[in-house]
Amino acid sequence: MTMRNRELLTTGEAAVLLRSSRAHVADLCLRGLLPYVTIERQRRIRRSDVEALIRPKMNREQQEKLWLHRAVAGRLVRDPRAVMAAAEINLRRLRRMHPEGRAWEWLDRWDAVLDEGVEAVLEALTSSAAFAVDLRETSPFAGILPEKERVAVLAALADSRRDRARPMRPESFERVLRSV
Repeated sequence: MTMRNRELLTTGEAAVLLRSSRAHVADLCLRGLLPYVTIERQRRIRRSDVEALIRPKMNREQQEKLWLHRAVAGRLVRDPRAVMAAAEINLRRLRRMHPEGRAWEWLDRWDAVLDEGVEAVLEALTSSAAFAVDLRETSPFAGILPEKERVAVLAALADSRRDRARPMRPESFERVLRSV
């Protein structure tokens, strides 16, 4: 099994980690509360997204940015050329606004992600991983979502807070992770 495949879980493996049923995991996926991909007609879920449900590592602001950027990802999938062009324009504008300083490091990272193409951008927009959380702090995707959609996404996030997995003691969590 490749490293990439270990990062993707089946719904059954996700259910074990969440201490829930496969049906509950499928429901979370269908409601958009747990991102997934389909591989050979089966759902695969990133381990980092499952772990984020169990033990959120992001503060409220970071979670809001994640949800907003996931909505941007939807727009990117529908119209990649327009969204990528808007991000590149925003990136140039950010460079003019911040001609020097620490922001350039992040702007350079976004440049590299944009150069890698749509797949890399989708990963940065939707991942719960630390690198993506950091990247979203200086996002070139401001203004992509209309205000009405932005408000709807934040309302959906507020609703999702009621759908958290049951808390698990850290030692139990580590034991389950080793078994999957």
